[in-house]
Amino acid sequence: MNAAIQSAGYRGDAGRWQAVQNRDAEADGQFYYSVSSTGVYCRPSCGARPALRRNVRFHDSCAEAELAGFRACLRCKPDQPPLAERHAAAVARACRLIDAAEEAPDLDSLAQASGMSRFHFHRVFKAHTGITPKAYSAAGRARRLQEGLAGAPTVTDAIYAAGFNSSGRFYAASSEVLGMSATTYRAGGSGASIRFAIGACSLGAILVAATDKGICAILMGDDPERLVRDLQDRFPRAELRGAELDFEATVAKVVGLVESPAIGLDLPLDVRGTAFQQRVWQALRAIPSGATVSYAELAERVGVPSGARAIAGACAANPVAVAIPCHRVVRQDGTLSGYRWGVERKAALLEREGKA
Repeated sequence: MNAAIQSAGYRGDAGRWQAVQNRDAEADGQFYYSVSSTGVYCRPSCGARPALRRNVRFHDSCAEAELAGFRACLRCKPDQPPLAERHAAAVARACRLIDAAEEAPDLDSLAQASGMSRFHFHRVFKAHTGITPKAYSAAGRARRLQEGLAGAPTVTDAIYAAGFNSSGRFYAASSEVLGMSATTYRAGGSGASIRFAIGACSLGAILVAATDKGICAILMGDDPERLVRDLQDRFPRAELRGAELDFEATVAKVVGLVESPAIGLDLPLDVRGTAFQQRVWQALRAIPSGATVSYAELAERVGVPSGARAIAGACAANPVAVAIPCHRVVRQDGTLSGYRWGVERKAALLEREGKA
């Protein structure tokens, strides 16, 4: 609804009363209502027990309600910023606490600092960030470790400086944290072996790369040399091995996937990202060929209803075209939005799936 039209609907008492009965969050900030029997004033969306119409008065501002002798409701806190803003501020404070702590704060401490119960805080944090406080803390430790490995005197020093309280805990999860051993990562990826090959498909040049665990990159473009530079930027000191004959069969399977996305890919993937990116990529792989979803719908599926923008970011970070089908995500109205490998390629892939 147009904002001006919506605002006009709250100017009369009848429209305001209807908004209060509906607990219409869209009316918050447009007006306030007071209840003579309780002496408080509230937001239209307040979840308090419904008041009788004869006890309700409407006010254009908090100041007007307070001048009339009413005090702010302790439940909906109309004299404070909207709930979404308060939640966002609380999550930001919690993130700062986690980032500044040498050891990850426990959930109870974070919840107490945010003024919420531990269960409520956990839900609010996940709704705003897409991941749990524990996952956020783990991602921070991983980032600090990655930054510290190059300059620390020893790997062990870097592990403890990053916030791991034992080397055993780190090494148990080192593959997920770094994608390789700490010593190899410390050397800039030196020694990690990645096979790759460049082929041609109907959408242009295609580069396929794989570790010993699975495919780690599928890149498409018009310039083969640029695709190789992209791979080198991703793995700056890994051993890149090209032109191996036994790898051609893998490339052929990937090209077949591009030509006919509905066939799927029966090869393992070795893609690493944040916990949130992994959730999004897993949800993308569950979208069947011939179907599309909007960014908002995908956000709902991964449990972040207001995270459409974060979903778009995770799609853009996807390193394996088609195998993780981010081309199946479209705007709310069904039109095509940006695609890392070009909107024209996105349209072509969807056409092959019968959805263009």
